[in-house]
Amino acid sequence: MSVLFSPLRLRGLELRNRVAVSPMCQYSSQDGLPNDWHLVHLGSRAVGGAGLVVAEATAVVPEGRISPGDTGIWSDAQAQAWSRIARFVKEKGAAAGVQLAHAGRKASTDVPWRGGRAVAPEAGGWTPVGPGAEPFMDDFPVPRALSVGEIRGVVDAFAAAARRARSAGFDCLELHMAHGYLVHQFLSPVSNHRDDAYGGPLVNRMRLALEVAHAVRAAWPEERPLLVRISASDWIEGGWDLEQSIALCRALAQAGVDLVDCSSGGSVPHAKVPLGPGYQVPFAEAIRRQAGVKTGAVGLITEPLQAESIVAEGKADVVFLARAMLRDPYWPLHAAQVLGAAAAWPVQYHRARP
Repeated sequence: MSVLFSPLRLRGLELRNRVAVSPMCQYSSQDGLPNDWHLVHLGSRAVGGAGLVVAEATAVVPEGRISPGDTGIWSDAQAQAWSRIARFVKEKGAAAGVQLAHAGRKASTDVPWRGGRAVAPEAGGWTPVGPGAEPFMDDFPVPRALSVGEIRGVVDAFAAAARRARSAGFDCLELHMAHGYLVHQFLSPVSNHRDDAYGGPLVNRMRLALEVAHAVRAAWPEERPLLVRISASDWIEGGWDLEQSIALCRALAQAGVDLVDCSSGGSVPHAKVPLGPGYQVPFAEAIRRQAGVKTGAVGLITEPLQAESIVAEGKADVVFLARAMLRDPYWPLHAAQVLGAAAAWPVQYHRARP
């Protein structure tokens, strides 16, 4: 039997298989509202057989967007717009998730196909915030350092977003603590130079991450799982690393996090990342073993046998697919055929089953 196509229970939620659609920004919304593009993009992956479909980095406050085209969930209108998408994904047999995010100092930038550079206030941009006043790159906006009171407001915003996600009907949440965005900015010593309770030693740099996790867990139904995406390494000497990630994940598990989605990078613009098939899988394996929490592997996982071996060998509990799913929304259906596993083809497509 295929392990990849066996179910996985996370609290009261059972995934039909271990294939998850990674959250991928579409930069295609207005005023944070998801639209028909998001319905088709996410809905087609549910039709394609994934066990879990996670919507893109969705800002908890307007200034937490990466770009003006990002989705949000800081308003009830946005939650209502998400509800039809979550409902469709679930009707097609997948679990519906959403990634709650705050871009921090990497906010107020243009969409990638226009270069991703800073967006000036007169062009619809804003002043980003972060642990300090240091920009991500020389041509990025200079952020404003958050006060302790404003940090509390960020935590509250994540909790409020979780309540809206609940009303929208999502099955699970993922907290974005990776890729050089706000929470990762506080975690990493290369971006956090504060000298208060949120900076300096590891216990202080982890404070915001754990406050967010605790606040969201309290606002999120007990029977619904909570996931976190981390960058397990900054890929730079003196930066965030696997040892610190293991310590963080132990604490996150105690805070009620059910699965850690193990990515890497994003804190600095020119890190030397050793790209290759499954290059981040060792992070998922080490954290699963040493932190005692379920993990997801992500990053250049493209082939069915590769994905099967990751979960069958206990290196991770789930595989998150990104670009492979953009190329082929029906990757799970095709992978099941390769692995000799059963997959839920939609009845409308039965005439095309091999």
